[in-house]
Amino acid sequence: MRLSSAWITVASGLAACAMPLLVGAQQPPVLEKLEEGEPPAITIRKPDTEKQITEKRQQGKVTEVKVKSGKSTYYLKPADPAGSAMRGDGQSDEIRAAQWPVLEFDMGVKKKKAAEEAAAAAAAKDAGAAQPAAKTPPAAKPATPAK
Repeated sequence: MRLSSAWITVASGLAACAMPLLVGAQQPPVLEKLEEGEPPAITIRKPDTEKQITEKRQQGKVTEVKVKSGKSTYYLKPADPAGSAMRGDGQSDEIRAAQWPVLEFDMGVKKKKAAEEAAAAAAAKDAGAAQPAAKTPPAAKPATPAK
């Protein structure tokens, strides 16, 4: 029995050594060159990643940072130290979570529109005064309600 297990071990060792030789003897497959297809109809471009950072300082210390990235605007403010925390303690250097403005109202827009409309009306009135006035049709009588 001992002799047969030795032969099995030798045979499996020879097979393991011969396997790379058999694989190496095969030729690699022939690669074919593919033709270029038509370019895609859609082009993908990177979003506008331009960032605009504005810092507000008081006495050399940053009090607020405004970051405008694309359509998003957010504010970063330092955490106010509690008590007598000295600079460098780790507490005064921390930053609070970012804050996004939720709703912003621009009341000046209505004033600008009203001023533009008034200017346009004045220009139309001046242009209308230069031309002869057109005859206005007579006003129609209001209908009487049925009883």
